[in-house]
Amino acid sequence: MTSSAGIPGRRPEAAGGSPESPRRRRRRLLRWIGLGLALLVLLGAGTGWWLYRKLDANITSDTSAAAELERYERERPAPGTSGSRNILLIGSDSRAGSGNASYGRDRGTQRSDTVILLHLPADRRSATAVSIPRDLMVDIPSCLGPGGSRSAEQFAQFNWAFQRGGAACTIRTAEKLTGIRIDHHMVVDFDGFKRMVDAIGGVEVCLRQPVNDSGARLRLPAGRQTLRGEQALGFVRARYSLGDGSDTERMERQQHFLASMVDKVQSNGVLLNPRRLYPLLDAATSSVTTDPGLASLRGLYELARALRSVPTDQMNFLTVPRRPYAANPNRDELVQPDAGRLFQRLRTDQPLAVAPSTGSDEPGTGSTARPPTPTPAPTSGTDTRATPVPTFTGTTAGMTDCR
Repeated sequence: MTSSAGIPGRRPEAAGGSPESPRRRRRRLLRWIGLGLALLVLLGAGTGWWLYRKLDANITSDTSAAAELERYERERPAPGTSGSRNILLIGSDSRAGSGNASYGRDRGTQRSDTVILLHLPADRRSATAVSIPRDLMVDIPSCLGPGGSRSAEQFAQFNWAFQRGGAACTIRTAEKLTGIRIDHHMVVDFDGFKRMVDAIGGVEVCLRQPVNDSGARLRLPAGRQTLRGEQALGFVRARYSLGDGSDTERMERQQHFLASMVDKVQSNGVLLNPRRLYPLLDAATSSVTTDPGLASLRGLYELARALRSVPTDQMNFLTVPRRPYAANPNRDELVQPDAGRLFQRLRTDQPLAVAPSTGSDEPGTGSTARPPTPTPAPTSGTDTRATPVPTFTGTTAGMTDCR
């Protein structure tokens, strides 16, 4: 074969160079695709690492509380059952943080507006959140104050512990009250609560009557509706304009709100939606102060994963059994033996059940334990009856109730 130039064995050339075979073009295309994918992977990994570092750095570690608790290690309860965890959740009424000044003047002190003891059993098949009334009369130990001085021991309202000595004093007071070892703690302020509610697109509640509370900045019509940040905060803080004006109803309202919030977070609309999940993580990590053991994204993730695996009907919410204090009806005291029975179940990692109030409980009391129904004995063979599970007044994340 002769080319047009008269050179034997050469094929015609395209203008500008030798022709490229289809196989060679495919190889070149695959190389560019591979390079592009590698760049995307590196970009994704770099972005993921940057987001991880950002979220991890958001978390504030409460090292001072850890040091104070270590100082009093000998007087603290022994650790609970291996694998179980007790976390004290503290809602601070501090006005010092970003976005909190509008709720009142910052006088340099703060109290625990809400305190919840969250128990996660070793098997992670359930979870129990117990509200501790802020007006419950308790023995508060001598605590290290913000200025470096130590307060005297005192019999006073539970929420004074946070004002006197922050998280460490609250933990020591709660441990003395319950006999339960607190493994971790988290403190959330007003602005953090609002941001987390907004991050999940709001929480649904149902009001039997309209609400108009100027103190809580709350004006809502009756009926089912979704509350976002500012309204949600007013709803869980309002007291005198909702129900009978008691702290009992306020804590019950908080429990129902948290139950609905947990149900929302566990839904696919949040956990599987990056547009909602990242704002939630960002709000949560930048709004909490925790003990060093939880002060990392990995630590909070392990806690969230444990809660995510709990069925909603096994996520229990209740208030420690209490009644008006005999010396002052505006304060509270424990109801015994119900409170002791509740603390013993949590301390030894034994199950308990909750059920809505039947209306027959003593007025003013909260979470009164009901006599357990005995388990029938087997008709033959060895008696293998299980210990009856006591039932307390409360709710679960799986219950739907119009509050």
